[in-house]
Amino acid sequence: MNAKKIDLTKKKCLPCEGGIDPINKDIASELIKELDNGWVLTADSKKIYKEYRTKNYHEIMSIINMIAFISHKEDHHPEINFTYNTARVVYYTYAIDGLSENDFICAAKVDESLKN
Repeated sequence: MNAKKIDLTKKKCLPCEGGIDPINKDIASELIKELDNGWVLTADSKKIYKEYRTKNYHEIMSIINMIAFISHKEDHHPEINFTYNTARVVYYTYAIDGLSENDFICAAKVDESLKN
């Protein structure tokens, strides 16, 4: 992958019904650099995740609702686990048992939305 920055926020998720290989560790390691700090690539390189902490339930639910809106628009849905003021968002493409570009596109769009 070249050193040129990729604007993942300008891309659109494409349907993935399997039949393609997941992104390998080297490419995933490069793509995660395009995201804001805090995103973590799992040891098996099959998922990326980020944890959010807020002051209260209302704020964490606002973040979750924003992520749900992005997910709906992109038709690519993460796992979200949350408590009173914390949420863990995990992107993973079930159809290929690993990461696709869709996971990074959605993560980038979440990052962009939280900046505004």
